[in-house]
Amino acid sequence: MRFLLNWLVNSIAIAVAAAIVPGIAPFGADPWVAYAIAGLFLGIVNGTIKPILSLLSIPLTIVTLGIFQLVVNSFMLSIAGWLSLNLFGAGIAIMGFGSAFVGAIIVSIMCSLLGFITSD
Repeated sequence: MRFLLNWLVNSIAIAVAAAIVPGIAPFGADPWVAYAIAGLFLGIVNGTIKPILSLLSIPLTIVTLGIFQLVVNSFMLSIAGWLSLNLFGAGIAIMGFGSAFVGAIIVSIMCSLLGFITSD
């Protein structure tokens, strides 16, 4: 049940980011289907690749006082968008690093807010 709730939170956060950031757009299907597929891949990427990348980037994260984690989050959002488009043909298209960076900030804020609201 927790997985489905996280999937829903990720999908809503991606939809909000796509509505705010001009360089992020749903692609290949109905927008909510595209957001759901991208949310699924964001959860998978955050569960598998992000811990490894965060561990490898500890020195840069320390030097930048944690700001480098925003770059890691934008990379995770870009990977999730790329995987969703190339594996299912539907998901989110991200136009560049700036869009991914701002989108990752919005997704992080929305996931935190929605996670707080839906916490047990």
